[in-house]
Amino acid sequence: MYAIELTPEHPVAQLADFAGHAEAEGFDAVFASHHYNNRDQFMALAQMAARTDEVALGPGIANPYETHPVTLASRVATLDELSDGRAMFGVGPGDKSTIRNLGFDHDDALRRVLETFTVARRLWAGERVDHDGTFQAEDAGLNYDVGDVPVYVGAQGPHMTRMAAKHADGALYNGAHPADLAWAREQVEAMADERPDSRGEFDLAAYASVSVAEDADAAREAARPPVAFVTAGSPPPVLDRHGLDQSLASDIGEAISAGEFERAFGLVTDEMIDAFCIAGTPDAVAERTDELLEHADSVVYASPLGPDVETAITLLGAVVSRRTG
Repeated sequence: MYAIELTPEHPVAQLADFAGHAEAEGFDAVFASHHYNNRDQFMALAQMAARTDEVALGPGIANPYETHPVTLASRVATLDELSDGRAMFGVGPGDKSTIRNLGFDHDDALRRVLETFTVARRLWAGERVDHDGTFQAEDAGLNYDVGDVPVYVGAQGPHMTRMAAKHADGALYNGAHPADLAWAREQVEAMADERPDSRGEFDLAAYASVSVAEDADAAREAARPPVAFVTAGSPPPVLDRHGLDQSLASDIGEAISAGEFERAFGLVTDEMIDAFCIAGTPDAVAERTDELLEHADSVVYASPLGPDVETAITLLGAVVSRRTG
């Protein structure tokens, strides 16, 4: 799978146009990211569904804190109906730096995510569900039929990655560096014996921030915002893997939570960009894509895409075409 992530920092109509462009460029799937301070991802996905015919569509990711997991399952099911069976369910704990503004933490993240998609699968299968765990549901059910929706877990740490490898259809692994994907592959392989045969093949997708342009310097400058968010949300072992300063990462997260985005972006270092984004020319992106696919099964090109999103989609489409030829 070659996919692209679109961020609802752009107007919904423009996002739908971008999705249509991505489909024309040969991408297999389009994900819409979520932060509460951007436009609503499901409204954006609905417009993308109307603008496209073949690409798979889904949240990348939705978090089951702001929205009750049963309601979230219904929204994904509605997207599946609206898109004629093209929905995917990307689910994860969300970005720490923004959801903590709403009073949520990640203390029960793994259980919350696992319970969310386990209950969603039961609802999609037509069951009435009682659930008492990290959330409650009593005799919950959906009043319409739902198809088979693939579940992809947003992961970065060892526990979430291993849980995804055992229970989900795939992982949207938050990584743009080959070292991170090599590590993620080790976690997936460690769970191979515990994965039920009924689940089928597992898809490890590199959910890689990318910024592409013919001007490499412009591409790197555009990478600062998403790298700030990735750095702030990265657990200490990931920061240590790349030799990054944990206190500086914490400062970036605090600036994001305070809404001081320019300060947060200004704290991003070149080392952070190298660790958490593929930033440069199309040739550089193609080379890094090859390196990622030595360990990953799929690649999702994620925000910011580049200084100009429409141009970036064309350039990334050419990278995909070169590989799939």
